[in-house]
Order: sequence, then C-alpha cells, then structure tokens
Amino acid sequence: MSLQGKRIFIVEDNFQNRIVFLTILKMHGVWMEFDRWGTETLWRLRSFKQVDLIILDLMLTAGISGYDVFDQIRGLPEYGQTPIIAVSAADPVIAIPKTQQKGFAGFIAKPIDDELFPKQLAQVIAGEPVWYAGERYHGIGD
Repeated sequence: MSLQGKRIFIVEDNFQNRIVFLTILKMHGVWMEFDRWGTETLWRLRSFKQVDLIILDLMLTAGISGYDVFDQIRGLPEYGQTPIIAVSAADPVIAIPKTQQKGFAGFIAKPIDDELFPKQLAQVIAGEPVWYAGERYHGIGD
C-alpha cells in the first residue's frame, strides 16, 4: 500500500522529530499537519478535516501526555474509528501494553527506521496493527 495522498495528523513537540517526519513522509506523498504541544490538537485536527492516521508522541512537554490527547480525540465521534498510533521514546516494555489496553492501533519506538517507518504506517492505515519496540528491545511487540 502506498502512502501517496494519505492525510496524517501528528502531535510531536520535538522540532528535530518533526523534521524527520516531514522529510520521510513528504517523499512518500503524504499530506501532514502538526500540533506541537497537544494543547490545540482538537482544533487543528478538525481544521485538517479528513484524516487517515493520527500519530501521537506519548511524552509531551506542555503538561499533557499522548494518552491524554488520545482520550480527547476518542471523545470526538468523527474520529472514533481513525487509527491512532504512538511514536515514542517511552520504554516499550511499559508503553506497548499500556497503548494496547488504551486502544491504540500501534506503537513504534523512536528512533524510527526511515525505511521501515512508511511501511509500518501503511500497514496501520490498511487496518493491521503495528507493535514495534525497535532494535533495542527485539522481540517485544514484534
């Protein structure tokens, strides 16, 4: 599955990580919108309109977590079925079970693999969960 023309909304507070997302996903024809802090997510999400996938960092610096943002988004009926994944540097041993329990469609550990990442996103958009703990924790969530 191609990411060409897909619309992905990303909540990420780290500038360098936003640049990585932008660089990788632009090469694959993705339309993106970002919220830095998680405090304007609902407004920005609604203004972006149709969304194929939502990516949340779990550890935000504005006193709100990706889990909080997840709950806010799921409170909006129009995004009740939109897949949401966590892309985070949080310890996957803790974060994967927690995101699974919460109802996330996946978890991808940072740092992301620039070749694997687009395939993982396409997989989630196609309805298949991705639980990737990265090379440091090989076997956990793979």
